[in-house]
Amino acid sequence: MEWLAIIKDAIEYMEQNLLTVTGPEEVAKHVHISTIYLQRGFQVLTGYTLGEYIRNRRLFEAGLKLTQTDEKVIDIALEYGYETPESFTKAFTRFHGTTPIEVRRDRSKMQLFLPLHVSIKIQGGSKMNYTVEKTEAFTLIGFERLFSFETSYKEIPDFWTEMYKIHAPNILAGKGPKTEVEHAIMENYIGEFGVCIEDAPAPGKFRYMIAGPYQGGKVPQGMKLYTVPANTWAKFACVGTLPNAMQSVNTKIWSEWLPGNKEYDLAGKYNIEWYSADGDPDSTDYESAIWIPVIPKK
Repeated sequence: MEWLAIIKDAIEYMEQNLLTVTGPEEVAKHVHISTIYLQRGFQVLTGYTLGEYIRNRRLFEAGLKLTQTDEKVIDIALEYGYETPESFTKAFTRFHGTTPIEVRRDRSKMQLFLPLHVSIKIQGGSKMNYTVEKTEAFTLIGFERLFSFETSYKEIPDFWTEMYKIHAPNILAGKGPKTEVEHAIMENYIGEFGVCIEDAPAPGKFRYMIAGPYQGGKVPQGMKLYTVPANTWAKFACVGTLPNAMQSVNTKIWSEWLPGNKEYDLAGKYNIEWYSADGDPDSTDYESAIWIPVIPKK
């Protein structure tokens, strides 16, 4: 299915099942695509996560019902997925900027949030620098944590900072590795890759690894291994300071390359960020890349 059609189908499904849809995984399953890819592409194109869209649409429709009926607030709260009037009022006030009682009294205070209609116009511009390459399976070693689809953009950069402060203080200080973990970081080039893996046991979450190519040997406590299957990858080069350079290319992948390309479909439930070991991430010529597994269109 074409990328724009996938996004439109996802929106249509959420609208038709607004009161019952359980979250991003259900929507992704309906459109037959990885939750990670759907979440990332949807957010780039609309500015909202899937969860935010569902939540905002429900709160808008709940506001309409308050102004159009005499139903009790508690009944409307339950209908729109809130277990208590208190949790409903808190979410409602955060979204509308006023309480359910005030909206019932004055409809003009209600925040508008209508169904989205997505269209993409592919325009001429800078050519994206990417290659398509096949790789055999390879094993990574690194630190791993579960992240929510809703908050990962904000939390993953903090994870990188935290891991190096905790596990690599001597490396950060410019000294040689002294602990078992620091030796593993140096020997396996941990930090070369950031990997999103959609196989977490908890709903609404995915695994993220700060990793490097496993060179063999003992796996220190607190680290894990992950084998990336053999794949064909679309590798998008990013040049410039982080995170701006990578974020800019990421936006173009989902808003320009995917809607416009006629050769490849997305494949797999993982993607990789590559970071050069040379250079300064704050430099305008720093090199990094985004790897996305693809298959030829049928």
